[in-house]
Order: sequence, then C-alpha cells, then structure tokens
Amino acid sequence: MNMRLLLLLLFGSVVMYTSCQSTSALIDSLAARVTENTSKGQILFRLVTDEADPAKDYFEIDSKDGKVLITGNSDLSLATGLNWYLKYVAGIHLSWNNPSQKLPEVLPLPQKKIRQATAMKNRYYLNYCTYSYSMAFWDWERWEKEIDWMALHGINLPLAVVGEECIWFNMLKKLGYSKEEINKFISGPAFMAWWEMNNLEGWGGPNPDSWYEQQTALQKKILKRMREYGIEPVFPGYSGMVPHDAKEKLGLNVTEPELWNGYLRPAFLQPTDSRFKEIAALYYKEQEALFGKANYYSMDPFHEAKGIEKVDLDAAGKAVMDAMKKVNPKAVWVVQGWTENPREDMIKNMKNGDLLVLDLFSECRPMWGMQPSLWYREGGYGSVAY
Repeated sequence: MNMRLLLLLLFGSVVMYTSCQSTSALIDSLAARVTENTSKGQILFRLVTDEADPAKDYFEIDSKDGKVLITGNSDLSLATGLNWYLKYVAGIHLSWNNPSQKLPEVLPLPQKKIRQATAMKNRYYLNYCTYSYSMAFWDWERWEKEIDWMALHGINLPLAVVGEECIWFNMLKKLGYSKEEINKFISGPAFMAWWEMNNLEGWGGPNPDSWYEQQTALQKKILKRMREYGIEPVFPGYSGMVPHDAKEKLGLNVTEPELWNGYLRPAFLQPTDSRFKEIAALYYKEQEALFGKANYYSMDPFHEAKGIEKVDLDAAGKAVMDAMKKVNPKAVWVVQGWTENPREDMIKNMKNGDLLVLDLFSECRPMWGMQPSLWYREGGYGSVAY
C-alpha cells in the first residue's frame, strides 16, 4: 500500500468518525431519567452534521440491528427525536407533571425512516407569571425535570429568571440600601413575577438570608444544564426600575410613585438622569458576577403602567438598549407584547434584529396581521422587531 492511499484511508476514517460520533453522556442520562432506566440497550443515539442543510435543526428515527436509532445534529435535536419516537411510534406519553415512563421489554420499530426538521431559529418558552404561578418554590429535582421537558420539545430559548432577586440584593447594598430596606423592596417568592415586571414592591416578603443563598446556587445549576444542552437562557435585564424612594434615598430623577391594582409600584429612573448608565452597569456587573452573560435579555419597562407622559420614551428605549449592548454588543432585547407594550415611541428608532417581541396573547388579541383585535396595531411592531 503506497503512502497516498494510506493517508486517504486514514483521512476517511477520521471524517466518518467525526460525522457519525456517538453522543455524550448527556443524552444517555436524559433517556435514562425519562424512561426510568429502561432505555439502555434499546435506544441508540448518533450525533451527525447535515451537510446538505446545516441551517436546520433535525432528527431522524430509524432502526439498526433490532434497536431504535435516533440521529440528530445536536443534543437538543436528539432529545426531541426521543420524545417524538416515544409519543408517535411507541405510544408512550410523557406529561408535564409526570415526564417519565418505563419502556416495554420489546420496543416497536419505525416502519420507515422518520425525519423532522425546522428552520425556526428561536423556540421560546415561559413568561414571568409562570414562575410565580407554578415555579416559585421548585428545587433542583423539579428543575431538572423541567429542563429535560424543554429538551424533549426542542425549546432553545427559555426565560431564566431564578435568582434575579440575588442580583438586586447585591446591587442595592452597594447603592447604600440596608438589608431591611432591600427586603422591603424585593417581594416574596410567589409574587416575584410582578416585582420583576415593575408592578409592586415587597409584597409577600421579607426573604430570609438562606433564600438568596439557595436561589443563587439553584440558578447556577439550572444554567449549567441548559448550556450543556445548547439552550440559550434569556436573562432579566435592566430597564430602569428603582425603589419608589430612590429620589429621597439616592437623589435620582424618577417618575412619581403610582399604584398598580392597589400595590405601590417601583419608580422608573428617567433615562436623562446622569446616573442611569452607572446603575445599569452596576446591575449587569452583579449579574455577571453571579451568573455570567447572555445573548438575550428580557426587559418590560412600563408594563401595565400609567402616568408616563413625562418620560421620553425614545430616550428610554435607547438607554435600555445601550446599557444592554455595552455588556454584550450582540445581545438581543426580548420584550413582551402585552397591552400597550412595547410602546411604539420606545422602539421606533431601534435597529432591525436588536429586538425580539413576544406576542403573548396572539391567539386571542393579536397585535399584528390580518385580524383586528382590541390591542391591534395597524403597523404591527414596525420593521425593527422580529
């Protein structure tokens, strides 16, 4: 055998190995959890690259040597393929409340190869209210099941706000607030959704010191597992919220305190205040110290708010965006489409692709498209959002 032929054979072996390599322990562990340790030896996984269309995520379900073979271009695709097989081939349903079932001793094989693909880049999940309605007191055992659920359904862009109160605790302490004052501002666990959306202060609190330690550790485990799957977390960003007494305490130029459904809500730091950049930078510094950076940040200034006539909305939008971009120039601002939000004047001068709008009630009150509704906007979200 001459040297050229030997090199070609070696090169071909390397290419075949890298394009058809088996998966990491991550998917095997997932399969074991959702099948109660009955998948080993029955279901095979193979991670490959689709040379024909690398822009699409996909999986294929086939059989090999009497076993189920699931092929995909990522761990997330393989997890989604597993769920598809269990549901549509094996007739095994994994529910949100009970995401695990034992497999039968003999698994049905697909009659022919099954292929599913998507060009949908962002597959978003969750909103703030869900965290308070359902997740306020979850531990790691429950969160592990939830992240498995995300992977099984191909979700790659979930809201990740566990531990946001820990960022605020550290931030406000450095701004001169005492622990007692901070705990009067941060809500209790079951009401954090409305605190995070700038609707109320302190309700359901105060939280013990152990809560902040627990949630910091929990969020770190959540983020580690998400990133192992290739799931992009959407972090809570800074949109100008400050305690209602920030004018007296810090000398800031803020909106006048108002009520939201009877609750005293936080104030909004005017974007023209010289300390807006400083406080936003401090927030992101404390966030990065605890949880790192993200490529997506969720912010909903003026959520269900009134009395903002004295706010320069264009300047507010730019201030929020600029603070986020300083942390990560490639980051995208994620905003909930809800009632008047996002305010048209706030987003009209932004660059295309910098803003991702979640039309939360589109099945009932779409803000754009052909069907007029109570919240309908003739121009939709304009050309800046996607």
